[in-house]
Amino acid sequence: MGVTLKKGQGVRLEKNENDLSMVTIGLGWDIKEHKRGLLQGLLGRKEADYDLDVAAFLCGADGKVHDLGERDAQGRTRLVDSDVVFFNNLQHRSGCAWLTGDNRTGAGEGDDEQIVVKLDSLPDAFAKVVFVVQIYNGAKNGQSFGQVENAFIRAEDARGREMARFDLSGGAEYENCRSMLFAELVRESEAWRFEAIGSPSPSDSFTEWLRHYS
Repeated sequence: MGVTLKKGQGVRLEKNENDLSMVTIGLGWDIKEHKRGLLQGLLGRKEADYDLDVAAFLCGADGKVHDLGERDAQGRTRLVDSDVVFFNNLQHRSGCAWLTGDNRTGAGEGDDEQIVVKLDSLPDAFAKVVFVVQIYNGAKNGQSFGQVENAFIRAEDARGREMARFDLSGGAEYENCRSMLFAELVRESEAWRFEAIGSPSPSDSFTEWLRHYS
């Protein structure tokens, strides 16, 4: 069992103790059950699923994302073939980081979404990997992290050993928050440091966080 972290804590992932050739960053969550209103029941309205998405920013030594990928005809960044791994850019061009899929409900046991990072092979140009979670269309659907419980992010090495875990439950303080800077992996000499952050934002888009890293 790895180290369980609290918000603001970190742990050094030593290469001589862990197999960092293929590290899985797993995220999971549950949604609180709540009663449907009488009108909703009569009309048979189904509430929208909570679709939590994880994105990873691959940053340089200055803590910034340097390649934002292609631009469309209007000059807007599309983040395709960029240093951001997310549901529209599932694999980084280096082949050292990829998203395994998109769980749209959080149903089931274990990890709901995973990003795999080959930390031993990640080019030296990348000194930090930032993990952000968003509630897709959270504002439109009236959803927030206040309804999310048993949320966690964990790091597992190539042997399946859990190295670090950060548990974070929802609650009143997250009632108007729809995205979160969950954790960071920071390159150190002969190791990586896993930092538990848990900083929330009212925005339901990870691109708002990306502004701080570009």
